[in-house]
Amino acid sequence: MGLERLTDRAKFNNFLIVIVESSIQVGVSGPAVWVRVEGKGNFLNSGNFKQFAREMIARGYREFVIDLHDCAMMDSTFMGTMAGLALRLKELGQGHLRVVHCGERSRQLLTGLGLDQLFQISSNGARAPECDELAATTMGKKEQAREMLAAHEALCEAAPENILRFKDVLEYLKQDLHDNPVKK
Repeated sequence: MGLERLTDRAKFNNFLIVIVESSIQVGVSGPAVWVRVEGKGNFLNSGNFKQFAREMIARGYREFVIDLHDCAMMDSTFMGTMAGLALRLKELGQGHLRVVHCGERSRQLLTGLGLDQLFQISSNGARAPECDELAATTMGKKEQAREMLAAHEALCEAAPENILRFKDVLEYLKQDLHDNPVKK
């Protein structure tokens, strides 16, 4: 028996394949930097988000609002990048990060990692200002692994109970960065 094509309507018409496009939209309103997540917040766009946030901090901004109204899902790397930003603001001793328009599933993910202790999460909030798409840049494998490691370390710093949760991920990323294969 060979492979069947998904376009064969007689066999596959009851399946819906959904591809979620992702983008990070950014803007400034007064003293606040807005980051609107459209689609997925994940390891593919968290590096761009982190670079943007660093640049805005360097310019003197200390208030960040993450709008999750159109966010379909977030992975641990993206949530760790958010945690890293909040920890950096805390380290500076000023400013804060707020999450607005957070749906129930996103709230469960964030609170499950203890991030509700680090920043404010609300299901409503002000509307985002006019935003522009954050330009996507492609990272090399090592750079991406470094960013993923930093994000997961931030999750562990934010809530020590995450150390056990991400122990294997941290070990894998550290070994990957040193070109050592993971032993099973």
